[in-house]
Amino acid sequence: MNKPTPNPAFARPAFVEDARTRFDALIAAHPDIQFVDAVLADICGTLRGKRLPRGSCGHLFESGMQIPQSIYMMDASGEMVNPFGRGIGDGDPDGTAWPIPETISRVWSDGPARAQMLMSLRDAGGGVHPAEPRAAVSRVLERFAELKLRPVAALELEFYLIDRERGPGGAPLPPIDPATGKRESQNSVYGIEDLDRYRGFLVALAEAAAVQGIPLSATSSEYAPGQFEANLRHQDNALLAADHCVFLKQIVRAAAHASGFDATFMAKPYPDRAGTGLHLHVSVIDEQGRNIFDDGSAAGSDALRHAIGGMQALMPGSMALFAPSINSYRRFQPDMFAPVNRRWGVNNRSAGLRIPMSPGAARRVEHRVAGADANPYLALAAVLAGLHLGLVKKIDPGAPAQGNVSREPDLALPFSLEAALEKLTAETALADYLGAETVAFYAETKRLEHKRFEKIISPAEYTWYL
Repeated sequence: MNKPTPNPAFARPAFVEDARTRFDALIAAHPDIQFVDAVLADICGTLRGKRLPRGSCGHLFESGMQIPQSIYMMDASGEMVNPFGRGIGDGDPDGTAWPIPETISRVWSDGPARAQMLMSLRDAGGGVHPAEPRAAVSRVLERFAELKLRPVAALELEFYLIDRERGPGGAPLPPIDPATGKRESQNSVYGIEDLDRYRGFLVALAEAAAVQGIPLSATSSEYAPGQFEANLRHQDNALLAADHCVFLKQIVRAAAHASGFDATFMAKPYPDRAGTGLHLHVSVIDEQGRNIFDDGSAAGSDALRHAIGGMQALMPGSMALFAPSINSYRRFQPDMFAPVNRRWGVNNRSAGLRIPMSPGAARRVEHRVAGADANPYLALAAVLAGLHLGLVKKIDPGAPAQGNVSREPDLALPFSLEAALEKLTAETALADYLGAETVAFYAETKRLEHKRFEKIISPAEYTWYL
């Protein structure tokens, strides 16, 4: 009698046993946990998934979780846009999602205690689904491993606290100052009094980070009213650094809501105020743990300059990943702390690629182009792809910028979503590093999102043209 052929859709990945062990340890330490959130990060970086009673989640480690493969390919509004006929067009088939061990944690919540785990969706053949953004980082990291190198990454995320009420047309309103009861209106950067006034939110954020194991290192008041930045500690596992940023967005929103505010990562929520960015700090260590960007000199190593050259080379094609919506491109304005060119500089925030002041062992590049609305996985994958390309090709970045270069737009960079998507689909190197299907699914999803958005008639059109 012939044995039945195993169903490849239920081929259990080797890492799932580690996930089970970690989950069991978490439950043993926190027996009050009642629910488990099994979540996936889609193309836009939004967390989607299912909430299960704790007693009903054992199958996650045995047969996985069945969920539509289209879950990755939602646009920013949560609409299934059917890229390349995947979704509605092919009957919306399920894939099997499996828990990722290092992402299992408690969730900070004022409701019933619950846990959370990020899942990896596998297709019918047992392979990683091509639209999974997290897998793009893994593919790039494999290229570094071939060189016996390991990227180190730390992400910084800017955001606005806003009033839970909205202005005309749904526009955001600055928050009400908890100390005075008056609406915020003044710019203030690095204000310690700002941190004191919003200490309720900041305490909640710190508690949430501790509960969920997110390595929050510092929080500061940014330039505009209600604007803040949260910094994450560097990781020599770049994939984990991106995980932390995805969950940082989650806890910022939760802490804001618990404190009576909303939080937004919209790139340009106010037309005349600074936008919000996602700054990626990256360096590379060798097998001995030495930073290859440091050669003991004040200028840094040739590897540092080559890495910058590669980031410059892939920046035009990566813009659609760094700036994923029409609103994203409103952020790129002179003197608004958002780079408008590919220049690099030492201790110069007007440049898109900045070398911060630091000891040699901490020498790194701060990539300042991405907006807070970018998917952290895809943004980091694109940055690391450029870094690797520069190291391999030994690309010269040119001379460092001096002074304010934020008024010198680079004509090679696309400053609209349509142009950026054209550059993305034409950039073969990005497809090679991130995965051709991953890039194609992203570009098509964003193209269809943009097409839907263009059909919407704005209030300004009625005011101007009716």
